[in-house]
Amino acid sequence: MEIFGLGIGTFRFGLFAAIFLIMAIAETLMPRRERRHTRQRRWFVNLGMMLLDFLAVSAVTFVIPITAIIAALWASAHGWGLLNMVEWPVWLEWLIAIVVLDWVIWAQHLATHKIPILWRIHRVHHSDVEMDASTAVRFHPLEIVFSVFVKVAAILLLGPAALAVVVFEALVNGSALFNHANFNMPHALDALVRRLFVTPDMHRVHHSVHVSETDSNYGFFLSIWDQMFGTYVAQPRDGHDRMAIGLNEWQDDRPTRLGWAFLLPFRNPSASASASGSRSRGKGSASARE
Repeated sequence: MEIFGLGIGTFRFGLFAAIFLIMAIAETLMPRRERRHTRQRRWFVNLGMMLLDFLAVSAVTFVIPITAIIAALWASAHGWGLLNMVEWPVWLEWLIAIVVLDWVIWAQHLATHKIPILWRIHRVHHSDVEMDASTAVRFHPLEIVFSVFVKVAAILLLGPAALAVVVFEALVNGSALFNHANFNMPHALDALVRRLFVTPDMHRVHHSVHVSETDSNYGFFLSIWDQMFGTYVAQPRDGHDRMAIGLNEWQDDRPTRLGWAFLLPFRNPSASASASGSRSRGKGSASARE
């Protein structure tokens, strides 16, 4: 499969690089928040995690040759999935595919906050003490591999066209770079856009150190799910300029170390978190919500 004469991998990487560059320039010219740490140090960690993610997914798919695109092609060839059992207009099937898959990603994100073992892995993303476009790729390889299997399962059940899956993944990845970016979006424009799509100010609330705010605004592309399911928080209590980003336990330079970030899921809950109970989910959570 090719898009504009490019292979899927080349197309996706080129689109990622272009959007990342645009966001990086926007952050430089009109930053939303003042930086505490240099870009170079954090980008080394965040882009390093992205490289580890690529290697991990490549290794897994070498052993089990299944990806979202392959799953969509296989489902189409074998008549699997709801959309392969009906004859609806192409535009409607694409719309359903994008909306449903976006809900799946939203639900997966919610699960990584509510299920302790998944939170231990996902907190790598939240441990970043700054927030910019590079934060969008700061995920532990275990979470990325888990996400691949979640998407494959959803695609086998839904049966979307392979090209619709490519477009969906491009939309989600591009929107993640956009809504993690540290650029100043005019308030009026933000208020308009966030009615349907996730904006940087909306998603920044999700990266607050306050648990009630971290447990909100789970969307990456569409904002409607948080509004529908009561997980929407409009603004951070401390304001965007003063709010602390990251996790209370690690408001220092440790999250800017690649080895530290990679090993974070395997660390025991910190003594400070156990003492304060600041991110505990109650009995049975094992203080996993650090």
